[in-house]
Amino acid sequence: MRNRDFAGTPVGAVGLGCMGMSWAYAESERDDEASAALIREALDLGVTFLDTAQVYGDGHNEELVGRALAGRRDEAVLATKTGLVVADMATRSIVRRGTPEHVVASAEDSLRRLRTDVIDLYYLHRVDPDVPLADTWGAMAELVAAGKVRHLGLSEVSVAQAAEAHAVHPVAAVQSELSLWTRDAMGEPGGGAAGDGVGSIAGAGEAGDVVGWCAAHGAAFVPFSPLGRGFLTGTVTTSEFEATDFRGINPRFQEEALKANLRIVDVVRAVADGHGATPAQVAIAWTLAQGDHVIPIPGTKKERYLRDNAGAAGLELTGADLAALDAVPAAVGGRY
Repeated sequence: MRNRDFAGTPVGAVGLGCMGMSWAYAESERDDEASAALIREALDLGVTFLDTAQVYGDGHNEELVGRALAGRRDEAVLATKTGLVVADMATRSIVRRGTPEHVVASAEDSLRRLRTDVIDLYYLHRVDPDVPLADTWGAMAELVAAGKVRHLGLSEVSVAQAAEAHAVHPVAAVQSELSLWTRDAMGEPGGGAAGDGVGSIAGAGEAGDVVGWCAAHGAAFVPFSPLGRGFLTGTVTTSEFEATDFRGINPRFQEEALKANLRIVDVVRAVADGHGATPAQVAIAWTLAQGDHVIPIPGTKKERYLRDNAGAAGLELTGADLAALDAVPAAVGGRY
């Protein structure tokens, strides 16, 4: 696989999001041994930029990744996150916690679960509105000074928040949702979040051009859900999901919205057919085409999808392809 640069280190152009191995998507299919083997297979394929978080399964995902990397830790650039806490595992209730004390304590917990001495990239998962960002970020910067973290990142922030943090300590990466049906991070309306706002950057279009800000400031931009939570692969055709799959309550996956959003998939599939590629590869390649600093992290629990996703790194979309994809209709329904 061709590489891209993360903070002076080459990583596979397509990374791996590990969240779905532990929760949020069809949890009845969870298989820790198979997921650990898949992570090792990813390394074999050159997929070296791995993403997890403290909140995924309330620590389970970090433990899984840590076990999978035993003996191969040096082959991966490993990212995890702080700032979100599971308040109730039964209901999957999540709260923000950005106090300096929590940041420091959670880093120690992550290091233990990941079985490592240092975290390559430590994100603030969400900004806590009750704690000044400078206080949270300052505590994270102290972890870098202590040698426990190499680089710092932010998730789902606005340009203003990224700039505020960058003035305290360099921002090495910003991770936000970006795909053909979610373009908020490019400064385009893309269906803002609802509910308690845990998933929100800001209102639709209010984040600013975060992708552009990262390019201008030497930071990587890391799209999560580049496959639109699986929708852009063309394999999701029903609004029925098991109880543990949060897409069952996601506005874009409700029956009427899902039917309307299939117009987007039709365009993706047409472009894929022109290349002998899959819709998933086209969707990922579109994110890669947004800049050399963009490193998408599609998630999967299945080897065939891992290989499919990795293949996107070799797909070159034409100008006509990009024009067709850029013109797809806006998604129906909020993203949360």
